[in-house]
Amino acid sequence: MRVLFLGDVVGAYGCELLEKRLRTLKKQYAADVVVVNGENSAEGNGMLPSSVRQIYDSGADVITGGNHSLRRREIYKVLDEEETLLRPVNFHANAPGKGVCVLDFLRYCFAVVNLQGLAYMVDHHRDPFAAIDEVLAGLDTPNILVDFHAEATAEKLSMGFYLDGRVSAVIGTHTHVQTADERILSGGTAYLTDAGMCGSFDSVLGVKKELAVEKMRTQLPTRFENARGQGILWGCVIDIDEKTGRARSIERVADRVE
Repeated sequence: MRVLFLGDVVGAYGCELLEKRLRTLKKQYAADVVVVNGENSAEGNGMLPSSVRQIYDSGADVITGGNHSLRRREIYKVLDEEETLLRPVNFHANAPGKGVCVLDFLRYCFAVVNLQGLAYMVDHHRDPFAAIDEVLAGLDTPNILVDFHAEATAEKLSMGFYLDGRVSAVIGTHTHVQTADERILSGGTAYLTDAGMCGSFDSVLGVKKELAVEKMRTQLPTRFENARGQGILWGCVIDIDEKTGRARSIERVADRVE
């Protein structure tokens, strides 16, 4: 099986890029499943029912989240109702939604787990290492992708090695900048520290560059606005042996949109 994973969708422009390009990318990479991180898909941050629907309508099978998943209360009901809309599994037990879903393709099942790191994150949650152990104990498929939404590269690498041979892929999200360290670990797990984002390439993490520079330069309160212009869809494609769950290959995706 082949999985297309795309990094954090940034605002309305990121959603528009998915509408334009996702189905073409799915065909281009012969993807059986599309997983998209949508935690920033609303303007500002967070997710809204409208942005989630736009991502699904563009061709996503599973939408993962992160530290902004619960920013908008309007999404709480959708998180509870939609089986393939995830938020990090190590959020508090009272949080709306769920952090795991399993897709049944008859010949095989494919699980997606959403997990959030602790290092340098403002909101702290349960230990992600203990949380993933609990999740894996309850899954009955070798085909498992983990979206690890974390800030620190060391924490992401540690999670990759911790899960090597136990899951098919560990793909990092959150920093909005694609890393170039894709690899198959010794136990057969595909790994990438960060998938990147879907948004404006001529920006600072999707935000208008002049506003981000002003904030960094002056340290004064600055109202951020998302940029447009040249777009980028960053992510990766993972080829998995569905019988064993081991990854055969991982390839970075960097689709420019003028």
